[in-house]
Amino acid sequence: MAFFPFIRRAVSAKLLSQSHCSVSKSLLHRFSPASSPHSFHSRGELASYMRAAMFTDPNKPLTIEEFNMPRPKAGEVLIKVKACGVCHSDLHVMKGELPFPSPCVVGHEITGEVVEHGPLTDSKTIERLPIGAHVVGAFIMPCGNCSCCSKGHDDLCEDFFAYNRAEGTLYDGETRLFLRRDGKPIFMYSMGGLAEYCVTPANGVAILPKSVPYAESAILGCAVFTAYGAMAHAAKVRPGDSIAIIGIGGVGSSCLQIARAFGASHIIAVDVQDDKLLKAKTSGATHTVNSHKEDAIEKIKEITGGKGVDIAVEALGRPQTFMQCTQSVRDGGKAVMIGLAKHGSVGEVDINRLVRRKIQVVGSYGGRARQDLPKVIKLAESGIFNLNDMVSRKYKFEEANEAFQDLNEGKIIGRAVIEVA
Repeated sequence: MAFFPFIRRAVSAKLLSQSHCSVSKSLLHRFSPASSPHSFHSRGELASYMRAAMFTDPNKPLTIEEFNMPRPKAGEVLIKVKACGVCHSDLHVMKGELPFPSPCVVGHEITGEVVEHGPLTDSKTIERLPIGAHVVGAFIMPCGNCSCCSKGHDDLCEDFFAYNRAEGTLYDGETRLFLRRDGKPIFMYSMGGLAEYCVTPANGVAILPKSVPYAESAILGCAVFTAYGAMAHAAKVRPGDSIAIIGIGGVGSSCLQIARAFGASHIIAVDVQDDKLLKAKTSGATHTVNSHKEDAIEKIKEITGGKGVDIAVEALGRPQTFMQCTQSVRDGGKAVMIGLAKHGSVGEVDINRLVRRKIQVVGSYGGRARQDLPKVIKLAESGIFNLNDMVSRKYKFEEANEAFQDLNEGKIIGRAVIEVA
């Protein structure tokens, strides 16, 4: 049976009544619509409602639902969504492999247009993100105030993990999404970007130059953003470094391009699909390895004269590739883990080799929005990062389930985006 065989117009009352899909009564008092729209800085009149794709149960199709128009609060922006990327992180949630509250609206890498600022938003934010500006939204939305954000470590934002990833809300403990038919609050995965409009903290948004393709740029907020964070902060790639990237999906392909931009020498792409490896050659790979046909560790060592690479990157989130990553690096090398796995997955490592040969194992979840998102956009604007080469498929909003079905079946080479507007 197909994983997401179709998209339904609405969820049945019976489905919404099931206990594991409903919002607990203890949380209901924490969810309330924002204040009157008259207090907002906005351009023109907004409709009173919008559409969004809602997830309810693992392995069940998304449903297109009508929501009350979301309203931003202080320090937040309302974005009219242009495009939303199709990412494995959403798929993990939709398959029940990552714990997240439901029902929720998924989608976390977006481009769009700023249409409102929340009341009491400071003048510097309004000036930086004027109404009508084209923007990219990062999936890690830093609060800007916690101890990690204060040190510049937006990727470790305490509020993002405590509120959004743990509870499906923004940082006042409330969602911005309410069903039109009954006002029921619905959780948000990041900004809940698979929608016609979404609300996100302004700290997670950067201006997109109009010279950069609008739809394709959606992947800058997660696939490229994640790869940049891994290459710049975790791996600390330097000119001349040798690097192996295991898993050539959207994030892995982005790692290839950024490693090339940073001046890596040997860039080895590892995957099980020949079509992805062929595509990797255009993204920066100097060598390719099909790990289904040959031993990836041995081949990587052969390419590097028996030593292994300076840096290996795991972009799949599987125990087998975790092991391949740690075994592929040279003495003193660095294994960088960026692939999310099924909840509870455990990777093995040779402890004695780790200790004796000074192997570093580093995790990396994403970039630092305020620092890195503008840099990522500059790479795309300059042509150093080729967005058109990365985005291989585009889907209509109503084809969201088909997009995730194709992703689940490995049919998407590189990255796909859903065009919302």
